[in-house]
Amino acid sequence: QVQLVESGGGLVQAGGSLRLSCAASGRTFNTYTMGWFRQAPGKEREFVATINWTGGTTYYADSVKGRFAISRDNAKNAVFLQMNSLKPEDTAVYYCAAQYSGNWFSVREYDYWGQGTQVTVSS
Repeated sequence: QVQLVESGGGLVQAGGSLRLSCAASGRTFNTYTMGWFRQAPGKEREFVATINWTGGTTYYADSVKGRFAISRDNAKNAVFLQMNSLKPEDTAVYYCAAQYSGNWFSVREYDYWGQGTQVTVSS
C-alpha cells in the first residue's frame, strides 16, 4: 500500500515556474514507477511525465518536453516535478501516481493516486 500527498501547486504568471512535490508512504516506494498526470476542467486526465524506480529513465508528454523535469529521491520517498516556462494551457489539477508494473503512460495502469494539487497559470 502506498499513500501519496502532493504539494507545491499555486497561481503563477505565464513564463513562471513551480516545483511540485509528492510525498509517499510505504517501505516499497523505491520499487514503483512514479508518474505525474493532470486534468483540466472538462477534459480527461492526461499523462505528463514518468520516472522508473531507479530514476534513470524518464518520459514526457510532447506538450511539456523541454519545460518540465521529473525526478525522485528514494531515500526521502519523494518525487518531484519542476515546471518551467509555464503556459496558461498548463492549468490543471496535477496528480502524482504510483504503479508496480504496466504501461507507464496509461492512467488505468497506475495503482495509487494522490488527491491532486491545483496549478493555475495566468496570461
